[in-house]
Amino acid sequence: MISLDKFLALSTEEVARLVRKAGPQVCVFPINGTRRWFMLEYGDKQWDDPFGAYMDIAAANHISLCKLIFDHGVDTLLTPTIGPDILLRGEEYMARFGSEGLARLVQGPDFLRFYDEYDVRVHFYGNHHKALVSTPYAHLSDLFDQAAERTRNHKRFRLFFGIFGNDAAEAVAEFAVKYYQQHSKVPDRRAIIAMYYGEYVEPATFFIGFDKFSAFDYPLLNLGEEDLYFTVSPSPYMTERQLRTILFDHIYTRRAPEPDIFNISTEAGNKLRQYYLEHQEDTLGIGQLYYGVWIPELGSIKGTTT
Repeated sequence: MISLDKFLALSTEEVARLVRKAGPQVCVFPINGTRRWFMLEYGDKQWDDPFGAYMDIAAANHISLCKLIFDHGVDTLLTPTIGPDILLRGEEYMARFGSEGLARLVQGPDFLRFYDEYDVRVHFYGNHHKALVSTPYAHLSDLFDQAAERTRNHKRFRLFFGIFGNDAAEAVAEFAVKYYQQHSKVPDRRAIIAMYYGEYVEPATFFIGFDKFSAFDYPLLNLGEEDLYFTVSPSPYMTERQLRTILFDHIYTRRAPEPDIFNISTEAGNKLRQYYLEHQEDTLGIGQLYYGVWIPELGSIKGTTT
């Protein structure tokens, strides 16, 4: 097995080759913490249109992250974008951050150029038709459908935006009834997934989250076999080195066969026991509040500051 240091030193093309050699990869990457990142990195700037500046900078970052993942051999990317909670944040928030931001995914020249240059086939999955039908934003669903049609013949990569993609139960039930009425048989798993996502998608292979440990908004693809990763910093801070360490762990470290615990050497057993005893009360996923912001407990920031 190649070492991590050598893996990090490889060209992007060689990393992509090794990632693809390991099998088709389906990455779920909700890009979260964008407002926090923008405030911390650009909050001291003066803008004539602060919201417009946020949208432009966040969009550029979003596109660069998608390119980074695609360039490294991951051909299918799911990015859960908004959930039902956005409708609870008020009309003004939805009108600006929600409606304008979502429309930009479909109509923004920067995103359209990205889809064309990278040959990306785009889909929008989730219950957005029902969630938006009685709101001033019902037209967004039509835009999503138009984006899927516009990129229908793109072949190289696939990008799925999750819009109210938290629960597929009702959509699956309705589809199953219609399918049975038309075909006199129940749909198989492949047909159900194709209905929900716009085309068949293989089960997720790894998930990259941020903030509190929770994997979400990729129903039907979360079979419990995907590797879960959670960044300490907001998603927009993702670096190439960080992605490569995730990919190395995913395709090499976690694929290594487990040893026969009853046949390991005494020295190895003693060291493993010592490690477990040293971390006996450590639990991944526990956090602390730092000026009201939840951060994972890593030992670098002591105490709770509210």
